[in-house]
Amino acid sequence: MTSCSWAQSPAQPGGAAPSSQQEAKPGDQSREAKLAAYLSGVKFVGTFTVSGNAERPPEPESYYILSAEKMDDGDWWKLTARIKYSTHDVTIPMAMEIKWAGETPVITVDQMLVPGLGTFDARVLIRKGSYAGTWAHDDIGGQLFGRLEKMTPEEMAEVQAAAEKQKK
Repeated sequence: MTSCSWAQSPAQPGGAAPSSQQEAKPGDQSREAKLAAYLSGVKFVGTFTVSGNAERPPEPESYYILSAEKMDDGDWWKLTARIKYSTHDVTIPMAMEIKWAGETPVITVDQMLVPGLGTFDARVLIRKGSYAGTWAHDDIGGQLFGRLEKMTPEEMAEVQAAAEKQKK
């Protein structure tokens, strides 16, 4: 059974990385299946900063990933997510690239229009139950970082209900 260095349980940050003999190889379908399972039902809980504005403290953010599905085209994935930051709260399916830096998945967003929010760029790497990266929205940008946690059944039901409500 292969293992990926990013794929420890989000609820248990800080675990040891697997030995190089256990790591999945690039293009390994089991690596993609493990990433889909790892990201489905997970919440990213952390903060974001705004570059160039030292007086603005970091603000909380949360992303709830209902599901992650590998698409047939290259590095593209469909992530159905609830995005909450500042005064925004939307649940939508999004097609985005997840590239690999060695064995580390990197969510890669280039000029992606998110309905109701605007156009974004981002690079977010996922490693050992944590995430970190950069983001940009028009002329504003900054950093984002935090931890991954499995959603509780109550959180999953709430996010699914929000998604259904938005469909109406």
